[in-house]
Amino acid sequence: MTDATAAPLERLRARPSPGRPFGWRLSGAYGWIAPALLVALWQAGSSLGFIADTVLPSPASVVAAAWRLTRSGELASNIGVSFLRAMAGLAVGGAIGLVFGFANGLSKVSEGLSDSTLQMVRNIPHLALIPLVIVWFGIDEGAKLFLVSLGVFFPVYVNTLHGVRSVDPQLIEMAKSYGMPRAALFRRVILPGALPSIFVGLRYALGVMWLTLIVAETIAAQSGVGYMAMQAREFMMTDVVVLSILIYALLGKLADVATRLLEGFCLPWHPAYRRA
Repeated sequence: MTDATAAPLERLRARPSPGRPFGWRLSGAYGWIAPALLVALWQAGSSLGFIADTVLPSPASVVAAAWRLTRSGELASNIGVSFLRAMAGLAVGGAIGLVFGFANGLSKVSEGLSDSTLQMVRNIPHLALIPLVIVWFGIDEGAKLFLVSLGVFFPVYVNTLHGVRSVDPQLIEMAKSYGMPRAALFRRVILPGALPSIFVGLRYALGVMWLTLIVAETIAAQSGVGYMAMQAREFMMTDVVVLSILIYALLGKLADVATRLLEGFCLPWHPAYRRA
């Protein structure tokens, strides 16, 4: 290779690689093209009279409704109530799911005692329990917390159990052969190996969480985004109903983005989660 050829190659090697952050941001931007196009077509159809306001209000009407409710303080109050309910249910159901997932994944005795019962309960649609839950808890916060926690529990439990069982047994044996204590073995081998599956369960649980909360708030609530939608339906305020649906969609998207960021923070060693 001549010096004239080697010099450009050395400059090319020394040039900083764009890495994945730019591509990741670009792919994230691409993800908003379809929603933006859909909103533009929606507005065009409403402006041209193809879509009646009584059937589906225009985006401009929805934005006007959002501004009106923001100025009155009703929107922020209801979003805050729904958000706190969702996070409380996620914390309770997710924590219990993690405990049972790790316990049944690490102990055959615990699995034999509880897994069969949990699998039977898992096949019962938790939303079908709403009439019974109202009898138990009334329409207070306890009913909504119970339903959201129950909906979140099973995705976290099943994926945590799968993650623990999927840890390479050769890694565990090698760690034991080096005399690693049980606490260190769990912290440095089992937990990192199970984290990818746990995050899959968390992302799935977030979708179930919002679905359960929507149903719970539209049936038994005196506040929240679902309650706001039901009140708007009574007065045929379709712009507020559509606004409520969009708020749920945005909250779900924000929760998913937060989970993906947490994945990248907790799993920098995993090839699928590296950003550079």
